[in-house]
Amino acid sequence: MKKQMVIAENNDIKKSTDRHISDYNAEVLVAELSWLSLVLQTRLELHFQQETPYTSIEELVPPNLSGKEGSYAHFIQQHKLKVAERLLLILALVPHIKPEVLDILLTKNKDYDRRYSEFGGLLLEGHLGLIPTAETAMFLLAGDDLNKRLQYHTLITQDFLPIRQGMINVSRTKGNNPLLSSIWMIANEYVANILTGTPYQAMYSPDFPAQQLHTKLSWQDLIVSRSTARSLQEIRDWVTHGQTVLEALKLGKRLKPGYKSLFFGPPGTGKSMAAALLGKSTGRQVYKIDLSMTVSKYIGETEKNLAKVFDQAQQHDWILFFDEADSLFGQRTQVSSANDRYGNQEIGYLLQRIEDFPGVVILASNLKDNIDDAFTRRFQSMIEFMMPGVEERYQLWKQSFAEKLPLDEEADLWQIAENYGISGGLMMNVVRKCTLQAVTNNEKTITQQSLETAIRKELQKEGIILN
Repeated sequence: MKKQMVIAENNDIKKSTDRHISDYNAEVLVAELSWLSLVLQTRLELHFQQETPYTSIEELVPPNLSGKEGSYAHFIQQHKLKVAERLLLILALVPHIKPEVLDILLTKNKDYDRRYSEFGGLLLEGHLGLIPTAETAMFLLAGDDLNKRLQYHTLITQDFLPIRQGMINVSRTKGNNPLLSSIWMIANEYVANILTGTPYQAMYSPDFPAQQLHTKLSWQDLIVSRSTARSLQEIRDWVTHGQTVLEALKLGKRLKPGYKSLFFGPPGTGKSMAAALLGKSTGRQVYKIDLSMTVSKYIGETEKNLAKVFDQAQQHDWILFFDEADSLFGQRTQVSSANDRYGNQEIGYLLQRIEDFPGVVILASNLKDNIDDAFTRRFQSMIEFMMPGVEERYQLWKQSFAEKLPLDEEADLWQIAENYGISGGLMMNVVRKCTLQAVTNNEKTITQQSLETAIRKELQKEGIILN
C-alpha cells in the first residue's frame, strides 16, 4: 500500500517563523555540501597516501541537524539516516545543486592518461560536470578497502532508502555493465520534492504516456444508477480498507494485492469522471494512460515507457486509468508479420503489469464484449455505465447550466429529457455551445430553441439526423 516517501505529505514539518521552506533547506544543504567536500578531499588524501590530519573519513563528524527545520532535514530525521546514508544522499543530489563539488574527481591517472577507474562517474553529453555512479558512492565510503566494500555493497545496491523508494535506480545499467556502473543520482522527478517539499507530479511526454486526471466536481454531480454507485463505493472501500484485508486479516497469502475494475458503457456516460472522483475522494492521484502513445515504432520502447508509468504509480500509490482500452484488450492479432508479433508482445506485457500491479487499475471500454475473455476473470468488478434514462437526463440537465446564465423559465426541461436520449458528455457539449452563443449575443438566459438546435447539431456529428 502507500509508502511514506513524499516529503510534502508529512504534515508534521513545523514552521516556527515565516521563512520559506527553501531557506531552511538551503542552510542545511550548505552544511551538508561542505561536509561532503571535506570527506571527498580526505578520501583522496588517504587514497594517495598524502598528508592529512585524519586517519579515516569516520572522523569527520556530519553537521548537527538537531532543531533544524525544512523538508531535507526532516527527511533525514524521519528515516533516521545514518552517517553513511547521509553521505550517499547528498552525493546523489550534488549533480542537481552543486556539480562542481565533484570536479576533484576529474583528476587524471598520469600513468594511463585517463581518469581513475576507482573514482567511478560518467561524463554525459550536455553536462560539463561529473555524474556520480554507484562506484563513486562506493569509493567515497570504502576507498580501496575490500572488506568495507563488501560491507557496503548491499547498502549501495539495494538497501539504501532512496533505492527502495525508487528515487535512485541502480539497476539501470547498459548491457552487461557492472551494477556499480549505474548512475548514482536522485531521479529528476524527486528533486523538487526533496529540496522544497513540493509534491511530485509526473509530466505527460512521449516517454511517459500518462497524465493526471483532475475534477472540480463531487459525487453529487455524477448521475448514475444505484447499482453503479454501489459498485463504485466498493472500490472506495478497497482503497480505504484493502490493507486491513491483506495484512491485518492475513489474507495476503491467498489474495493478490491490488484491485482491477472494468468500466464499460457508451462514451460520455461518466467513466472518466468516476475515475477522477475515486481519486479525489480517497486522496489518490489518478493518471490516465494515453493508449495512442504506448505503441512505439521502436521495438522495446513501449515496454520501457509503460514500465516508467507502472513503477512510479506503485511508488506514489496512484490509481491508473486506461481509457478506451478496447484497442489493447481485444482478441490477439493473428501473427502474420513482425509488427503483429511485437504488438502481441506489447499487449502481453501490459496485461501482465496490470495483473501484478498492487494498486487500483481501471480499464474503460465502450463494450464489455471487446475485452479478452481470458482477462475478464481477473477483474474484481465490472461496472456498467448505462445511457441515462429520462429521470437521470432531467437531473443532469438541471445541474448543467451556469447560475448567472440559466435556462429560460419557459423552457420545458422534462420534455427535452424525454425527447433526446443523449449522454451526459454530449449534454455538456450542448451547454457549452448554448452558453457561448448566449454570451456572444448578450442574452440573459438560454432558450429551449437554442438548446434543441445545439442538441441536433451534436447528434448530426454522430451521424444521427432528426426530423
